[in-house]
Amino acid sequence: MRDQAEHLRALMGNNNNACRTIAITSGKGGVGKSNLALNLALALAQLGKRVALLDADIGLANIEVLLGVTPRYNLRDVIYGCYSLMDISIPGPLGTLIVPGGAGLQEMADLDSYQREKLLREIATLESQADVLIIDTGAGIGRNVLAFVLAAEEVIIVLTPEPTSLADGYAMLKAIKQAKPWAKVGLVINRVSGFAEATRVAQRIQKVSREFLGAEVSLLGGISEDFKVGQAVRQQQPVGLLYPQCSAYQDIQRIAWKLGSHSPLTDNHEARPNLVARIWGWLSRGNTA
Repeated sequence: MRDQAEHLRALMGNNNNACRTIAITSGKGGVGKSNLALNLALALAQLGKRVALLDADIGLANIEVLLGVTPRYNLRDVIYGCYSLMDISIPGPLGTLIVPGGAGLQEMADLDSYQREKLLREIATLESQADVLIIDTGAGIGRNVLAFVLAAEEVIIVLTPEPTSLADGYAMLKAIKQAKPWAKVGLVINRVSGFAEATRVAQRIQKVSREFLGAEVSLLGGISEDFKVGQAVRQQQPVGLLYPQCSAYQDIQRIAWKLGSHSPLTDNHEARPNLVARIWGWLSRGNTA
C-alpha cells in the first residue's frame, strides 16, 4: 500500500500552484455525467495537466464501474482508519489519479473535530499535487450534492435535449445561483446531432436563466450521439482510450481545450480554504466558497 502511495506521488509530482476544482453535475441521472467526468480528465491529461478525479457520486461509484476496477479502500478508510488519501487513491489512465469516495462522503457532516482536521489535511495534500481536481457529483439538488457543487470554483451542468433533462438542469442551475449568485457555470449538452443542436438547447436554458434568474450561463460545448460511447461502457474502458478518434471524444477534447486554454473562471487568486473546508462551509450554510 505504501509503495502504491509513493508511485502515485511520483505520477502527480509536486505542484505549488492553485488547484482548479471543477464540479460536474446534473439535474437528473442518466445524462452521461460520469462518462464526461472521466473522459474530460483524460483529455485534460493529454493537454499536460495533472488531473485528480474524485468520485463523489455517493453510493453509485460510477467512475469505478466505467474503469472496471474495484478499489479496496475508499474515503471512509481515511476518516476512520489509518490510511492516507494517497493510500486509497488508484492510478488512472494517462497518469490521472482516481479518488474513490464511497460511503465515507455521506458522513462528512457528522465528523468530530479530529476527523475533520485529518480529512482537511489529506484533501489539502491532494490539491497541492494536481493542477485540476474534477469532482463527479451525484445528480439532483440534494444537500450533499450541492455542498460539492457550491464548493467547487467552476461548475459544469450536463444536459441532454430531453425535456425532463432540461427542466431538471434548470432546477440545478437555479439552486446554484440562489445559493451562490457569483458561481461560474458552464453547460455541456450531451447526445446531440451536432453543435447546432447543442446551441439551440443551450439557448433555451440561457434565455430562461437570463429572464428569471438574471444570470448568464455559458455553453462549453456539445457531445455528439455516438454508439462508440456505449461500446466503451460495456467494455468498462474510457471511450477516450478505446476510440480516441470517435466524434464524442473529439467533442470532449474540444471542451477540454476550451477549459485548459483559459485561466480558472474565478478571478480571486488570494489564499482560499481548501475544498473540504468549503464543502463544510456550505453544509453548515456558511459562505466560505
